[in-house]
Amino acid sequence: MQKQHELRLSLVQAPLVWENPKANWQYFENKLKNLAHKTDVVVLPEMFNTGFSMQSEKLAEQAEGPTFKWMQKMAKLLNAAITGSVITAENGSYYNRLYWVEPDGNFKFYNKRHLFRMAGEHQFFSQGTERLVVSYKGFNIMPLVCYDLRFPVWSRNKNQINQTRTEVSPEYDLLIYVANWPKPRTAPWSSLLVARAIENQAFVAGVNRVGVDGNQVEYDGASALIDPKGEIISDIKLGEEAVKTYTIRLKELNDFREKFPVGLDADGFEIK
Repeated sequence: MQKQHELRLSLVQAPLVWENPKANWQYFENKLKNLAHKTDVVVLPEMFNTGFSMQSEKLAEQAEGPTFKWMQKMAKLLNAAITGSVITAENGSYYNRLYWVEPDGNFKFYNKRHLFRMAGEHQFFSQGTERLVVSYKGFNIMPLVCYDLRFPVWSRNKNQINQTRTEVSPEYDLLIYVANWPKPRTAPWSSLLVARAIENQAFVAGVNRVGVDGNQVEYDGASALIDPKGEIISDIKLGEEAVKTYTIRLKELNDFREKFPVGLDADGFEIK
């Protein structure tokens, strides 16, 4: 029996079939089916159904469209929450939209804020404005998308501090990044994941794709799970297709925060 306040987290490092949602659904369905009732959260890469394409008008699905429905089906089948991003059209705009879908069909979404201008993403997508924090199985979880990783203020764990400044209540326990982060910039990806874990005193999971996309951009994954001390606790190899499940424990996190309460001295930040 699973212990209270433990979370089984499955990281899915995978190649993506370029601009072919049905092929990607089938690939992931085959990869994930053995996880049924063996995990709590499944993390897929950014734009997992198409690859990182700027063909927003051609590839966009309406909100809660076919890929979202596939995610609902898989969440129910696996009895686990599933998250990843999808090109989505809504009210005349296109978004790189991360869905968080739970086994009972309930869902929330986050629209990527930081659009990767070096690939022209800001020309084909609209910017998100609101962060998302979900509560699931005792953990508070904030999922973000790829380029968001480079912006520490947006990723910041907002701390609620009591009047006597003796107790701090962080906003989230687990920070997730789903990505299509190219191989030439693997070092910043890996370094920033560790930095986000340390500065926010939280577990951090980063899931990146592998393979070569339709623009001949190469990806080597470097997906990782990092503990709040900055230690890498995952064992996913560069370039490999992998589905790996790890267990994180809230008590371990809270004990560390209590012993080393840097949140009591943290600076406040504001996005304008």
